[in-house]
Amino acid sequence: MTVNMAGWDRIVRVILAVVFIMVSAFVLRFNTLGIILTIIGVVFVLTSLVGWCPLYTALGFRTKR
Repeated sequence: MTVNMAGWDRIVRVILAVVFIMVSAFVLRFNTLGIILTIIGVVFVLTSLVGWCPLYTALGFRTKR
């Protein structure tokens, strides 16, 4: 498992994760769409911490040069 995410990509994912989780908690109040956004937010945080995105690997894409 090699790092395939650049630093800017990881930062953007963390920011999006925070936005998704906040919208889920305060606007959608954890209904079905809110739960989906929370799951996406958690996945974004985990992939940002590790620096590896399985979808990037499957598509042959990488932001780290």
